[in-house]
Amino acid sequence: MAVEEGKKAPAFALNDQDGETVKLSDLAGQWAVLYFYPRDDTPGCTIEACDFTSSLKAFEKLGATVYGCSPDSIESHQKFIKKFKLKVGLLSDPTHKMMEKYSAWGEKNMYGKISEGVIRSTVLINPAGKVAKHWKRVKAKGHAEYVQKALAELAGN
Repeated sequence: MAVEEGKKAPAFALNDQDGETVKLSDLAGQWAVLYFYPRDDTPGCTIEACDFTSSLKAFEKLGATVYGCSPDSIESHQKFIKKFKLKVGLLSDPTHKMMEKYSAWGEKNMYGKISEGVIRSTVLINPAGKVAKHWKRVKAKGHAEYVQKALAELAGN
């Protein structure tokens, strides 16, 4: 199953950095930004997490909740958050089940080497639980800004 704009976002239930379960249904009635990244505390992922953290207030003003998601453990997420003073919630998906549903796990080509792993991507879900926008493969730097602009347009602000 792939993520499609205009279709219902796939249901999920994952633990966040505090071990609390976060479900898609918990996010109903608000905008949700789910960004998928390969690994805590790596250069690109740190840039992306810090960018989303520094623009979190703007996302919140637009009525959005932001979550990052990677295969890392809850403990790894806690260290990552503490080290960089991150304000975004981080979801742990060690089995890649959610990432597969969101087209964020699959074949990647890194410098000509084909491997399976996390595809850096972002899904914007509207208050009705539908996929408003899907960025399939993104560059970490500046991406939070693109998402924020799209959200502002879609939310009518």
